[in-house]
Amino acid sequence: MHTEDNKKLVSQFFDCFNFNDVEGALSKMTDDATWWIAGKPGALPAAGEHSKEQIARVFYNMVGALKNGLKMTVKSMIAEGDRVAVEIEGYGELKNGRVYNNEYHPVITIRDGKISEVREYLDTQHVFVTWFQT
Repeated sequence: MHTEDNKKLVSQFFDCFNFNDVEGALSKMTDDATWWIAGKPGALPAAGEHSKEQIARVFYNMVGALKNGLKMTVKSMIAEGDRVAVEIEGYGELKNGRVYNNEYHPVITIRDGKISEVREYLDTQHVFVTWFQT
């Protein structure tokens, strides 16, 4: 794929979240895709490497806890070869009244027209306080 095609795929992937379309997002990933989330696994439950099946559970749990889904706004993208680096802002209101408003910088690898690897950098403290702190 060309870099512009890779960028289009990544945009479509994140657009799926704007419509609570987890299945659509998952369909854009290879069966053996991995998703790594920054943070220490002992301190942040979502941190570490996840298989496609594991990240699917994270996505469904996230969408299920939000009032109106997660609005994902792509701010910029840079692509080279099979990799795309993206700046994204996510916004969603949780059913418990908290507001999740994070900024992400994933680095995404494309293989055979699908997402095969994601390394997601984000504000882990905001994730903890919004989703896990009691």
